Amino acid sequence: MPQQYQPLIMLVLMFAVLYLLILRPQQKKDKQIKEMRANLKTGNQVITIGGIYGKILNLHDEIITLEVGGDKVKIKIGRWAVAEVIEEA
Repeated sequence: MPQQYQPLIMLVLMFAVLYLLILRPQQKKDKQIKEMRANLKTGNQVITIGGIYGKILNLHDEIITLEVGGDKVKIKIGRWAVAEVIEEA
């Protein structure tokens, strides 16, 4: 193998490692989050990206109405703001 191709091969290997170790896992995580947000339904307990715990009362396209706190305050958030669904034990 000629010496002139060695830097090119190293560059290709670096990009392959970057893809396998960083980009691919991030794409997989983004896909899981997108699926979770698409499968939200009324009654789910969720945590927002701001740390607010609440129960979904209403879903309308990209707007979700949450019931939060002991006095049952209702707030509206964007669907994108849901970080996690809390599984019922």
